[in-house]
Amino acid sequence: MSAPRSQSLPIYPADRLRAVDGANSGDPLSFAAELILDDSYALEGDAGPARLALLAHPDGSFTIAPDTAVGTPGHRVHLDSALTFMSNDGQTADAILLVEVDATGHATGVNLHPFTALAPKTEYRLVGIDLSDAARKFAQLACVSFTRGTHITLATGAQRRVEDLVAGDRVLTRDAGVQPLRWIGQSTQRATGDFAPIRIAAGVLNNAEDLLVSPDHRLFIYQRSDRVGAGRAELLIKARHLLNGTTITKAEGGFVDYFQLLFDRHQIIYAEGIAAESTLIDSRTKLALPDDLMHLLSESAACHDSARANEFDVSENLLRRADIAEILRMASTR
Repeated sequence: MSAPRSQSLPIYPADRLRAVDGANSGDPLSFAAELILDDSYALEGDAGPARLALLAHPDGSFTIAPDTAVGTPGHRVHLDSALTFMSNDGQTADAILLVEVDATGHATGVNLHPFTALAPKTEYRLVGIDLSDAARKFAQLACVSFTRGTHITLATGAQRRVEDLVAGDRVLTRDAGVQPLRWIGQSTQRATGDFAPIRIAAGVLNNAEDLLVSPDHRLFIYQRSDRVGAGRAELLIKARHLLNGTTITKAEGGFVDYFQLLFDRHQIIYAEGIAAESTLIDSRTKLALPDDLMHLLSESAACHDSARANEFDVSENLLRRADIAEILRMASTR
């Protein structure tokens, strides 16, 4: 199995979220055991979230990665709970409470990983504390996803909307021909901030229609000439690294229905004509799968969590050009 890749999360240190009303008034956000429903919290200051880099390990544990912006590399991180807040306008905001623990087992930090951006100086009332489902919700966020309405290419060449697919459908893959779809996951999230889907306008990467995918969804590009400077022809590029504000943008607002497609092996499939990856089973995403699919993990996890699944990743530094989308389109055709 390949070494774990670091995953960067937007977080707010707990001391930036203080109770402004309720039993814990004046106190910072803390462990679930110390929280009380109906207390209201507000984010202090105008700065955005910090970035916490995590490594997910095969035993299901998490540690802070060396490239983190906050926290101490090597410390373990415990998923304390899943919290739900409600703003004064009735909008809900879900989040995961993360506790940093040192080598002696002492908590050294508490951080909130929100599923949607939090507005400063806005009151959020705590309306839900879930101690049992934090791991599954955290895993869902790491699953690459297609949005409702995305056309997937089947074995026959026919195009079918992702929400109309069923387990057993035969899907065309780039490297393994026709493969049966084993599982389809679905989740609904607020389309804001780091969780808003990325829209790739029709034609930008030779796609027939607009393609909307989750921000960390990786697209496969085959370069006929190495215009990017990656030193290889085959590339996997995260959608969020292609944002240019014009033809590749965040589709923010409202809610988004995300769909995850799982095969026996990690595959490259076709969505709106673009080659894109299927769900990759790794130490974090496997927690999003239903219990009755655990046998699939034992049979095929090695095929998913392999070095090949990640060896074609492209550094964000190579993609920091305003015309990167055009460069990739040209590289794939000439």
